[in-house]
Amino acid sequence: MKKGLVFLFAGILVFSLFSNVCYADQKIVDAMGRAVSIPDKVEKVICSGPGCLRLLTYLQAQDRIVGVDDMETRRTQFDARPYALANPQFKDYPEFGSFRGHDNPEQILVLEPQPQVIFKTYATMGHDPIELSKKTGIPVIVLNYGDLGDNRDQLFQAIRIMGQALGQDKRAEEVVAFFESAIQDLHDRTKDIPEDKRPSCYIGGIASKGPHGYQSTEPGYPPLAFIHANNVAYSTGLKGKALMHSNVAKEKIVDWDPEILFLDLSTLQMGDQSGGLYELKTDPAYAALTAVQKGKVYGVLPYNWYSRNYGSILANAYYMGKLIYPDRFEDVAPRAKADEIYSYLIGKGVFEVMNQSFLDLVFKPVPVK
Repeated sequence: MKKGLVFLFAGILVFSLFSNVCYADQKIVDAMGRAVSIPDKVEKVICSGPGCLRLLTYLQAQDRIVGVDDMETRRTQFDARPYALANPQFKDYPEFGSFRGHDNPEQILVLEPQPQVIFKTYATMGHDPIELSKKTGIPVIVLNYGDLGDNRDQLFQAIRIMGQALGQDKRAEEVVAFFESAIQDLHDRTKDIPEDKRPSCYIGGIASKGPHGYQSTEPGYPPLAFIHANNVAYSTGLKGKALMHSNVAKEKIVDWDPEILFLDLSTLQMGDQSGGLYELKTDPAYAALTAVQKGKVYGVLPYNWYSRNYGSILANAYYMGKLIYPDRFEDVAPRAKADEIYSYLIGKGVFEVMNQSFLDLVFKPVPVK
């Protein structure tokens, strides 16, 4: 009898130890510097905030979501989010809150199955992450979305933190290496071009929390920066927020009179009677620009659409490089290159789907006369 009890308790102890090994928590240090305790094996998650689900898709873990914010369930004429176009099933998931991080704890608590982890970008936007965790009892991992410019380290850290939490460390390192390799390739192709061989360029119509007209630009626009182009909106010494979204005076654009104009096609959302394309077609000041007169206005993929589209940034850079320095990009077919980038990052080429949505104007001259 005593031997039987000994064996029984020994068995319980072994099972308990085995269970603790299998189901032990892990600690993840998030972008806020907090050590967040999460299950050792994370199979069910939700992604809150702009760009968060995009990063999850890069890590090939989109099948682990159990709900989405309402950005993913919308059906509109325009959509420039490659990760969503490659995953139309996102529209069929239950909602857990509104876009830009406005999460609804009550909706989260009725999700079935329940998420084990909430990933959250832009922590100061929408629901406070600490309060959200208290209300739901679910650990929240905060990520800094970063960019491919001065805040590249934040982006790569976000990818690695998410990868660690999901057990996708290897894929995370591969994605980081993919970005680094592409940026280095663009740099190597263009780094030695003399200043007098770099035509002046301007990109207008860039979205920022919604569509804008042609005066909307970005001095540090990454695709032009990667190929060392002469972006007239950039001034030496600009740092931080000064490199980000800016509305420049129309008079400045006229004064600059760039040799090449680019149009971020997100501006088409403003309709036929407004937006960057309409302005280029109808405004006498723009009509006098050399690039407009010579038909050197070109459409590019939207840059900001629920935060930065990193695959599209690289695709735009290769197209712009091909256009400005054709001899340095002889081996590049921009549309095919775009789908090569999308296929790696999101598992599917979606260039033509976006091109059709944006009036077949991507990577080609835009009719403005």
